[in-house]
Amino acid sequence: MIKVLIADDSALMRKMLRKILEADPEIEVIAAARDGNDVVEKAREYLPDVVTMDVNMPGQDGITALQYIVDEKICPVVMVSSLTQEGAVTTFEALELGAFDFIAKPGGTVSSNLESVAGELLSKVKLAANLKDNSRIAERLSRSQKKPGTRLKTYSGGGKATKAVAMGISTGGPKVIYEVLPLLPPDINAAFFLVQHMPANFTSTYVNRLNAACQLEVVEAQAGMKVEKGVLYVGGGGRHLNLVQTTTGDVMIRLGSKPDHLFMPSVSVMMESVLKVYGERTIGVIMTGMGTDGADAMVNIRKAGGITIAESEESAIVNGMPGETVKRGGAEIVVPIWNIAREVIKAVSR
Repeated sequence: MIKVLIADDSALMRKMLRKILEADPEIEVIAAARDGNDVVEKAREYLPDVVTMDVNMPGQDGITALQYIVDEKICPVVMVSSLTQEGAVTTFEALELGAFDFIAKPGGTVSSNLESVAGELLSKVKLAANLKDNSRIAERLSRSQKKPGTRLKTYSGGGKATKAVAMGISTGGPKVIYEVLPLLPPDINAAFFLVQHMPANFTSTYVNRLNAACQLEVVEAQAGMKVEKGVLYVGGGGRHLNLVQTTTGDVMIRLGSKPDHLFMPSVSVMMESVLKVYGERTIGVIMTGMGTDGADAMVNIRKAGGITIAESEESAIVNGMPGETVKRGGAEIVVPIWNIAREVIKAVSR
């Protein structure tokens, strides 16, 4: 049984979270806490496998409580956040401080339709519990829990890109992406496209934090943008990131809601669109995440003569997406995440 401790200042939310979690026969809710002090005390007493923690709580808030639990190495923490700008900022701070992942309440701080994210909640709790048993990955994450630093911009991009790097990442991504993107130089002769599965309201905050940490220019992809080298275009939540080439040879961003897909934006849709424009000059990169999004697209990139790079099981927090890519033959290069930036730079220079 996976032992879970719930922390939320709302009695209704505690009740709903308990109902969702205990509907799964593999999960037992061993206690509930109503504020930061309470959850730290109960985490020390009950030693749960996972804590689900509300970001905003009275007294000692969720961020402070998180730091105690992470520093004492009690267990992984899944943050439960509201879909607001403030909630997004605090959530990314939590991830940078060591939270495993987050769930966004679909209806705000007190959400009556929490059932709509029940599947995601159960999956992430189980993955977090598995992480507790994987001391190698857990230790690596604990070593990189400091907040990413702000870099002096030396942007020297602009102009058409010779190559395109299409990157996909999901569960565990908002934390470990900092082991890749800040290492990419600003004068690299490629345009970058990133799909990270997350709610639409979180994208702008995510982009701002990446831009502060990277040498590349990082922007949220907007319809009509001209694609330039040295720029990383991040797909916004709720819209597919596509490319189109004009008669003059310029490559432009196009956003859309088709095709129907489990994820929007989808890694697969983005990669296939990049491949259509750049062909064998496409470099595909797939990293930690649940499911199979991007796996078949990586196969197609490799078949077309492009270079494909997958994160290895050695470092993947969740080996779903990269594992499936390797299984289907879509990975030419398989390396741990701390070597991905180096392989991307080598691939662009080929």
